[in-house]
Amino acid sequence: MRENKPALVLLRGGGDLASGVALRLHRAGIKVVITELAQPLAVRRAVSFGEAVYEGVHTVEGVTARRVEREQLEFVADAGEIPVLVDPDADILRSPLYFPVVIDARLLKSPPQPLPVGIPLHIGLGPGFHAGMNCHAVIETRRSHTLGRVYWDRAPQPDSGQPEGDPRRVLRAPEAGLFLGHKRIGEHCETGELIAEIQASGENQRSEIVCPLRGVLRGVIRDGIHVNKGLKVGDIDPRDDPDACYLVSDKGLAMGGAALEAILTEVDIRKKLW
Repeated sequence: MRENKPALVLLRGGGDLASGVALRLHRAGIKVVITELAQPLAVRRAVSFGEAVYEGVHTVEGVTARRVEREQLEFVADAGEIPVLVDPDADILRSPLYFPVVIDARLLKSPPQPLPVGIPLHIGLGPGFHAGMNCHAVIETRRSHTLGRVYWDRAPQPDSGQPEGDPRRVLRAPEAGLFLGHKRIGEHCETGELIAEIQASGENQRSEIVCPLRGVLRGVIRDGIHVNKGLKVGDIDPRDDPDACYLVSDKGLAMGGAALEAILTEVDIRKKLW
């Protein structure tokens, strides 16, 4: 039976906030498996375990994630690494492996499709989830005094539609096309400096993305990816601290602490994970 197998936590998404969850659970002794898209679009790539999809192996704050195929998953988890599986629909849940907990950290901001199988504890992050309706627990992701709180019978705050802090810091694609970067994560940027270009699809035309304010390039998507108009492709941090680009954010750690709280609340599940 599945219940007799080692218990794993399935984390949907390998972006920076999801990686904060993975990092905290892993450090607490829980075996975490990450499922990702075939082409992840994380901006804060330096602290996103989803980068393992491209690189094969990616390390965040001393913890290593490794891209795997299904048959390698348990071996990598037992070796103390975080397996990353390309499986956007979470089909791994249909396998004989035992997943008593699923955490959806994709931050879709819209109601998710139902899971392919029933799960004892389904935790959602942020808008789109409603505890008691499409998940068991939901974690507040919006910055305020309720950030990181776990709800068991309600929805979190709705999506504001605005980035946190100075909205100028978020870089978006002005057109659809191929993304061509000119700056690397951790580099200092001055106002007006060229950060990237978009090669328009089917046209010999490029649109420039310039730095809107002085700071460090905290994150930027991978070079050579096709993007849609309006997609978030970069993030400027006016605090100008390059070291912070390689640390999981306070918000990511708060999400991880909240996920751990939700798991520990369920006594029967808690016993199966340690």
